[in-house]
Amino acid sequence: MEAMMKTKILRYVAVLLVVPVLSGCWLLAVGGAGAYGGYKAKEEGYGLQNPITKEKKENKTTDQKK
Repeated sequence: MEAMMKTKILRYVAVLLVVPVLSGCWLLAVGGAGAYGGYKAKEEGYGLQNPITKEKKENKTTDQKK
């Protein structure tokens, strides 16, 4: 009975140690896939655009003449 408890505890400890290692690898793999997708999209002519733009100030002298 004690041997079964020890093996269960060892399994839980092994899972707890392995999960963080795999999660880091998955994050790197997903980041790499996203970077590759962006690179291929750029090759096809697609690009990113900044949605925040600064409005151009109009010339005050032309506004006064109107």
